[in-house]
Amino acid sequence: MEFVHKGWGLRITVNDAVDLDRPLLVRKFTVNNTGATAGEVRLFFHYDFHIYGVAVGDTIYYDPHLQAMVAYKGRRYFVGNVSQGSQVGVSSYAMGLTDVHGREGTWRDAEDGRLSHNAVAQGSVDATIQLNLGDIASNEKKVGYHWLGAGQSRTDIVDLDVLVRERGPENFIVRTRDWWTAWRDCEVIDTGDLDGETDRLYGRSLLTIRSHIDGDGAVIAATDWDIINYSRDTYNYCWIRDGALVSIALTHAGHYDVSRLFFEFCEKVFRPFDGYFLHKFTPTGEVASTWHPWVDKDGKPSLAIQEDETGIALHALWEFYNHTRSIEFIRKRYRPFVRSAADWITEYVDPKTGLPLPSYDLWEERWGVHAYTVAAAWSGLQAAIKFAELFNQTHFADGWRKAADRMRDSALELFWDDKRKWFGRSLLSGGKDGYTLDSGLDSSILMMGLLGMVDPNDERMAATAQAIEDRLWCKTSVGGLARYENDTYQSVAYGDSKAPGNPWMLTTMWLAQFRARQAKGETDLVKVRDLIRWAEGHALSSGLFAEQLNPYTGEQLSVSPLTWSHAEYVRAVQEYLAAERRLGISLR
Repeated sequence: MEFVHKGWGLRITVNDAVDLDRPLLVRKFTVNNTGATAGEVRLFFHYDFHIYGVAVGDTIYYDPHLQAMVAYKGRRYFVGNVSQGSQVGVSSYAMGLTDVHGREGTWRDAEDGRLSHNAVAQGSVDATIQLNLGDIASNEKKVGYHWLGAGQSRTDIVDLDVLVRERGPENFIVRTRDWWTAWRDCEVIDTGDLDGETDRLYGRSLLTIRSHIDGDGAVIAATDWDIINYSRDTYNYCWIRDGALVSIALTHAGHYDVSRLFFEFCEKVFRPFDGYFLHKFTPTGEVASTWHPWVDKDGKPSLAIQEDETGIALHALWEFYNHTRSIEFIRKRYRPFVRSAADWITEYVDPKTGLPLPSYDLWEERWGVHAYTVAAAWSGLQAAIKFAELFNQTHFADGWRKAADRMRDSALELFWDDKRKWFGRSLLSGGKDGYTLDSGLDSSILMMGLLGMVDPNDERMAATAQAIEDRLWCKTSVGGLARYENDTYQSVAYGDSKAPGNPWMLTTMWLAQFRARQAKGETDLVKVRDLIRWAEGHALSSGLFAEQLNPYTGEQLSVSPLTWSHAEYVRAVQEYLAAERRLGISLR
């Protein structure tokens, strides 16, 4: 990151690193005085911890032995310190109250450039600490460091602080950079005729994905805090759907160890006696907050789930095995996960149709039987069939195949709108046969083709994809594919025929993947390449993809980065290259 103050003639470059082994953030500040005169530079760091998520009972104080800020509550401790050259220790500080008695926080104390030296505060507290770089002459540079360490005791954070002092903060930045460069480059991909920007963003996307995966395998949807203002909750959870689709991207990129971690997390949160995954989970595996009720609209008991999450996890596990042949890993998960989940999918069906019973859609908005959910459940059963055949358990495979075939046949009949000549998105309860087709177009219907339930070049599937592109593409200068018509989530364009909704990064990349699967020649590949370049043109300069874009300005909306967006970009590049190989064509 770089910050410029033209009036003061200052340019500040910031390099951050979270150590690859320890709970330690190190930040490097290179301050360049581009002005004509010398000046004193002080950097201030503000912390408002809310330890355990609650600003009650926190303590924060200046530790004279460490010359550092220390904050704690229960078994959570933090240390913040600074250095310049051989000088280590906070030069000035202020500990105080915030969000109580009208107090705004100690950052107010820093506005005049001087801190009060109040040494301790408890309750709802914050702190500001100072790194004084001293006078910097015209055209001179100075470098300073700040680090924040975490632990479960004071001993933990003292040991961390001592370690940084002994080795020097630069050591942790360099070793972390070198490790992640090696991780990114361990599986080199030839992006063919795609340009250098694709090389950069493909690698950046893999790193972004990895940085959102917990050490125990939880794939975090997003860590962007801005979304808190929308519903007083965040995306700091693991949705199994997101995780499964992310794991597929990682598996195809050759990062098998990380995919393996995700499936170990799935094993932790999956309950074999249920046979399905709940809505979402915390990074440590607890059941997370939900807005899905346990009763339907008539007040009858129902499952607060999205069935596609269970199906897509089975599908992702087969993708993992198909690339790694890690049969020992699968053997331990076959009975408690594969069989339990496949049995549940075959049992949780409407006996009249063989389709899954109603659940929430992948957008977490509609209750019904959804095209994407059916495709995910079907693909999950296909995976289970292959695993059963692998272990010569053909009696299980035969039962699951019968259920999958009936599910597919019913879906092709009941989701098809013969008047509009496309597949609808959902079957809603009602009508003479128990269901009414919602013929609305939804980008997720593309997954019927991408998951293999329908051939992408099947006339009906191809017509549906074309209708999706025609009606959901934003006809503004920004472009991109909306989720569905009249999408109101974070909408800035509701009611505008040119913008059926905000364009989403992942939906546009689904379209790229689908077109790659359909490709029959150079013209088709050019269209796929253009979609990939659309995504690249809407990344931040840092290479990060958001969830959505403003259809008029291209400004990133909602969370950024969204892990799922990066995964679908990676998959789009992979599908494009696979199409080139299949066709024996290169656009170079």
